[in-house]
Amino acid sequence: MDETCPVCATAEIVCGKWTLLLVRDLSEGRSRFCELERSLAGISPRTLSLRLRALEEEGIVERHTYPEVPPRVEYALTPKGEALLPIIDSMREYGTHWLGGTCAAEADAEPAVVALA
Repeated sequence: MDETCPVCATAEIVCGKWTLLLVRDLSEGRSRFCELERSLAGISPRTLSLRLRALEEEGIVERHTYPEVPPRVEYALTPKGEALLPIIDSMREYGTHWLGGTCAAEADAEPAVVALA
């Protein structure tokens, strides 16, 4: 891999299995672990935990822990994570136009485009 290539560096982050789907789901706002697990049918709790941890380390996702009993933990996108939303929107457009795809979960969703400063 060419470490100086921005496409390679971005692919290294976003091409992990489940990564873009996690970012897509978090574009709706904060989510708890169990909500993400439900929305990503087929993901194991271990895989979800590992992906969230990796995204935290990359600065794409932030974890909020609330001092309650039982403890409540929520995940949200950081500005760095929100900057990935145009990629997801482009993939949605491509899949709809070229692959005839529709996603029931996104049928009523508005595009997740975020203005970048």
